[in-house]
Amino acid sequence: MALSKHTFFTHHLKTLTKPNYLRRPPPPPSFISLRLLSFATPEEAAAERRKRKRRLRIEPPLSSLRQQQHQPRPTNPSSNNNNPNAPKIPETVSALSGNRLNLHNKILKLIRENDLDEAALYTRHSVYSNCRPTIFTCNAVMAAQLRQSRYSDLLSLHRFITQAGIGANIVTHNLILTAYMDCRKTDMAMEHYKQLINNAPFNPSPTTYRILIKGLVDNNKIDKGMELKEEMLSKGFSADPIVYSYLMSGQAKGLNADGVFELYEELKEKLGGDVSDGGVVYGSLMKGYFLRSMEKEAMECYEEAVGENSKIKMSAVAFNYVLDALSKNGKFDEALKLFERMLNEHDPPKRLVVNLGSFNVMVDGYCALGRFKDAINVFNSMGEKRCRPDTLSYNSLIEQLCKNDLLGDAEELYKDMGEKGVSPDEFTFVLLMDTCFKETRPDDAAAYFKTMVESKLRPNLGVYNRLVDGLVKVGKVDEAKSFFDLMMGKLRMNDDSYKFMMNALFEIGQHDGVLKIVDRMLREDPADFSDELQEFIREALRKEGRDEELTKLMDDIEREKKEAVAREAEAAERAKASARAAVSSLINSPKLFGNKEPEEQSTTAGETVNTNDDDKQAVPEEEASAQENAVEASSTGEGAEAENMVATEARSDSAL
Repeated sequence: MALSKHTFFTHHLKTLTKPNYLRRPPPPPSFISLRLLSFATPEEAAAERRKRKRRLRIEPPLSSLRQQQHQPRPTNPSSNNNNPNAPKIPETVSALSGNRLNLHNKILKLIRENDLDEAALYTRHSVYSNCRPTIFTCNAVMAAQLRQSRYSDLLSLHRFITQAGIGANIVTHNLILTAYMDCRKTDMAMEHYKQLINNAPFNPSPTTYRILIKGLVDNNKIDKGMELKEEMLSKGFSADPIVYSYLMSGQAKGLNADGVFELYEELKEKLGGDVSDGGVVYGSLMKGYFLRSMEKEAMECYEEAVGENSKIKMSAVAFNYVLDALSKNGKFDEALKLFERMLNEHDPPKRLVVNLGSFNVMVDGYCALGRFKDAINVFNSMGEKRCRPDTLSYNSLIEQLCKNDLLGDAEELYKDMGEKGVSPDEFTFVLLMDTCFKETRPDDAAAYFKTMVESKLRPNLGVYNRLVDGLVKVGKVDEAKSFFDLMMGKLRMNDDSYKFMMNALFEIGQHDGVLKIVDRMLREDPADFSDELQEFIREALRKEGRDEELTKLMDDIEREKKEAVAREAEAAERAKASARAAVSSLINSPKLFGNKEPEEQSTTAGETVNTNDDDKQAVPEEEASAQENAVEASSTGEGAEAENMVATEARSDSAL
């Protein structure tokens, strides 16, 4: 048995040692070394790993070589990669991983803490770091800014990420469109939509058309909304009940009952007769019936939508449309019952029946009936249902309170905005300022305007004119003048604004103050000092016999400007002369082109020396030159070696 085993092993070993040229694998490429399966020590294994990593950095693996062989080379390289104006392809969700996901979570934490300034700043700084934020992170920051109506910050951040080369997706464009529509910039929104259609590497979404059509309807541009609806259908989108509900609501707002029913029949035809998806059209349909004085049909529609036997699954938006239709058509009791039912059925996150719009509708209904205390109570109860009021909700209630001489309650709501982290906008301050003037509280009105400016908001010229007019009427011309000086560099004032302020100063005898205003205008923006305004000032000064002071002031400023221009030209000429002198001294410097003696000096020396004394004087001159060269060489750092070389050359020349 042992012999047979030995024989078998010997035979197998001979078989393995036989040359087999057919089955021998080809030798590996020169750049691939054999990899050992085991090492004597861990240090050898680590050294082999480092060696292999260095080799892979220098030489690509075989898999990459195979891919390069199979991939055909493009015949014409695309120029879009080199074109900075080419549309950027947005990143996918898979990019949100690793350190970029950690960055995203940090910024979301800042947003939850309501620190939007730090979140936006962190996003900007991360753009130029080794961990760039994704477009999803940027969208989260911009959406938070949109919720707090910080439109200027949103547009600034969008401009920044666009310049940084972060590709925007459809959510980014929808946020920008919403901001434009909220600011009532419908033309800019439509222009942005055209750029999206023409340049973006993706198509608009149904949400895009919902935002645009709702904004057009809210801004009383129902005709453009109808045109955009037709464009949406022509691009292959299906009929959207939400879009049709916006248009039907716009027709009802314009008291066009026929338009409401035409849109309803069109939607019913395109959806095959079933329009119960979400139930968003029933509220607008009820408004159409109320416009035709068909109260019975309207209440039948109400029962069909939200009755006890209704099979329609209503969304929160659909409930809000029904609430609005009831409260604005003398059915507030039914609206109140429906609102109580909605509050009872609201069970987030399982079932969402109530949202911010629901509370806004009920607050408006209470205000329309003069029940302002109930409206404030309903407004303050939003937090119980996890709803958070925004700036528009506060402004709506503050406006109703100010119109009904309830300034104290309006100011309490204004203070509540700061406590809840809701930023007031220009409209909030204007409401409070106008009401303070109405209640003969000019100091408080001026304080609200000053707070608005300090909050980096931008009041327009009309708001400023109302402030100055209110202060001048109560005799506070000096305060009006201080606000005039504050806003003069921030607003583009017209002649009427200048005349009003100057006339107020003339009436109280402050002619010097008017001349100071003219001095500032001529120095900062001479274009504002029109001929009509100049004649107005000259006529007022002529009554006091001081019209020559205006002429003298204008001449002095003109002379000062000419002198300033002359000084600048002289300074520029001196700078040029100094630069030329520096360049000339640098060119003539022996350290720049060597230690050669100028030709003029050598020629002069040659002419003054006699030919008979040449042999006698050549040696001492060359020795002196050698000594000078040696000294200069040593001063420039060449050392003793340069000195010896120069002296040797001098001795050889003298010997010759």
